[in-house]
This record gives sequence, structure tokens and C-alpha cells, in this order.
Amino acid sequence: MRKLVIIPTYNECENIARMIERVFALPEEFDILVVDDGSPDGTAGIVKGLQTNHPVASRPHISRRATPDTFSSPFASLQGYAPSTGGELPSGIVTNRLHLLERRGKQGLGSAYIAGFRWALERDYDWIFEMDADFSHNPDDLVRLYRAATGQGEADGVPPDGADVVVGSRYVKGVNVVNWPMARLLMSWFASRYVRFVTGMPVKDATAGFVCYSRRVLERIDLDGVRMKGYGFQIEMKYTAWRLGFRVREVSIIFIDRTMGTSKMSGGIFGEALFGVLALRFRKIRGRE
Repeated sequence: MRKLVIIPTYNECENIARMIERVFALPEEFDILVVDDGSPDGTAGIVKGLQTNHPVASRPHISRRATPDTFSSPFASLQGYAPSTGGELPSGIVTNRLHLLERRGKQGLGSAYIAGFRWALERDYDWIFEMDADFSHNPDDLVRLYRAATGQGEADGVPPDGADVVVGSRYVKGVNVVNWPMARLLMSWFASRYVRFVTGMPVKDATAGFVCYSRRVLERIDLDGVRMKGYGFQIEMKYTAWRLGFRVREVSIIFIDRTMGTSKMSGGIFGEALFGVLALRFRKIRGRE
């Protein structure tokens, strides 16, 4: 099973190298895609410098959408490609485990993840993860989310047949948040209660940003139709997957507020989530065929 962790970044130079090393040290193999929105602090440059440190044997990867003659000479198309330039890989070719998608300017959390989802689907990843760069999400928990998704996490309340979406939840077993101001904690907790009340979705941490999606979920969701861009995006994705009939489960995690770098949270982000949920409740959800 091919697994990709998408990490959106904006000014995360203090954290990104340590996070990449931690993910690559896990007992399960995860590839990483960093989606950087033009960080002026050089975050993308750090990732480019690390790309040459994490190679795997170059191998052709035949896309589900490729025709046989596309890869008659698969490695010839790599001529002139330098990972450090941040250029796109030729379709279907995998040369390393660390990838970078650079974008111009801050375009929002939701659009960063959607760009990452499209990138992952084009390269035939089976499981796609969302995770922050600031260590508020423990990278060790990636393994727990993956094992829960594949039916190896019964201790976390996930059935033996696994799940289509697994949420790293701060609130499924009490309140597991460290170092947050009380006002922010209460805002987050009540926001999730509000989402459950309005939508009926049985998820206790609807705004969580530590999530594992199966490929088939992202193939069914109309990514062009996702409207919310900030933390409302997290709610919309979970709600859409649930409404389409996918199995959404939660695994308890401990969320620790960042110790390095600057938080991107704002009142406007939560405002979008709260008001957008009302529209979600009455929206017709249609998946892609």
C-alpha cells in the first residue's frame, strides 16, 4: 500500500526538517508531499535541500490512467530533471520519497490540501494523510491512523474491517489538548459540538486536521465543489465523505500546541467554519462517478 503524507506549509523553517526526518524514521513507509505557499522564510528551500537525502531506487510506476506505450522507455524521460529545482516529476516516475509542490502566495489551507489530493491521485497513492508541520500532530500517530484504517486498530474502537476515513481526534476520549489557551480550547470544542448538532455527523472532532483518507474517498468527492478554504474545509471534507456513505472513524490523539513558529489561526477561520456549516446541512451532496 502506497501512503502519502501531505504537509501544507507557510513559514515553517523551524519545524519542517525535523518533521520530515521523524516521518521517515517511522516503522511504516510514508512518502511526503510538502505544499508550500511561497514561504518567505525559506521553507521550500529547506525541503529542496533534503530531497537528495531521501532517494529510493528509481522505478517506473505505471499510472492507472497510463497506456502501455507511455512507458516504453520510462527512465529516458528523467533526463534533465533535478529534484532540487522543485520541478514536476514526469508522469508515472517515482525517484524519491520527498516531494515539493510550490505555489505562489498564501492560497489557503483547503486549496493546499486539494492540490495535494490531486497530486496523490495522479500518482496512484492508496492512503493519503493530512498533517500539520508544527508537531501539534505527533508523527508517530501516522502509524496508528494507518493501522486503524486497515483494520489493525481495534483497541481504538475501529472495527476489524477498518475505515475509509480515520480522524486523529482530540475529543473522542475527553479533551486531549496541551498548551492551548482556555478561550481557544473552548472555541474549538464548542465548534465541534455545534457541527454535530447542525449536521448530525457522528464525529466529535469535526475541525481536526490530522486525517487519513482512502483513495476511493478522494476519488468520489467532487474536489472542485469543495467551497470552504480554512478550518471549515476540514468539516466539509468529513461531512461529504460521511454523506456519501463512507465509514468515518476517530482515533484518540494528544494534540500539543506548537512550540516553534507562528500559529495561522484566526477568528475569521472559525467564522467561516461556523457559518459554512449551516449551508452544508442543506446542500445536496453528489459524488463523482
